[in-house]
Amino acid sequence: MPQEPEHPGTPAPAEHREPGSRVLDARSLRGLAHPLRIQLLKSLRHDGPATASQLAQRLGESSGATSYHLRQLAAHGFVEDDPERGKGRERWWKAAQEGTTFSRELHNSPDPAVRGAADLFMHEIANIHTQEVSTWLGTAREWPEEWAGSSDLSDFTLQLTPEQLKELNEKMHALITSYHGLSDEGSAQVRLHTHSFPRRPTD
Repeated sequence: MPQEPEHPGTPAPAEHREPGSRVLDARSLRGLAHPLRIQLLKSLRHDGPATASQLAQRLGESSGATSYHLRQLAAHGFVEDDPERGKGRERWWKAAQEGTTFSRELHNSPDPAVRGAADLFMHEIANIHTQEVSTWLGTAREWPEEWAGSSDLSDFTLQLTPEQLKELNEKMHALITSYHGLSDEGSAQVRLHTHSFPRRPTD
């Protein structure tokens, strides 16, 4: 979801993959492909461990719904107990991995349930990206100028072969991954989205 349920698309080579990232297979994809589960996993990855009640408040859901879907995520290995916090009556949850990679082969599965789960997952990731960009645009003035001036919202059009597009994506992933783990003074959590796809020109 990434990192979000994140890094959808063809998995990057192992040396360029986000540390702690999980590659989805058909079973784990079906376990994750639910809008609330994707949102829960995103929240735990971005905002840290929480209880079902806290997540319900974050996402505007009932604690019964968040509890149920957290248990389903745990059954598929996406979330786990947080032993450092789970000492009271409420159960604390944390993300089990930092990111998720997604194989395009799942889109071509002979199982229609897998293809449907792949479509839902990809569309939910696209919705999350849209929400995040909209939130940034609506709150940019609340950030110091150096942050607003360092942000980017660009698009480009290139003429490439499939092989060149794959090479470009791998180079971008490698560059982004090289910044993983930095936590310098004055740093903040930064979200990066990459979208690259062919289009047919209109007449």
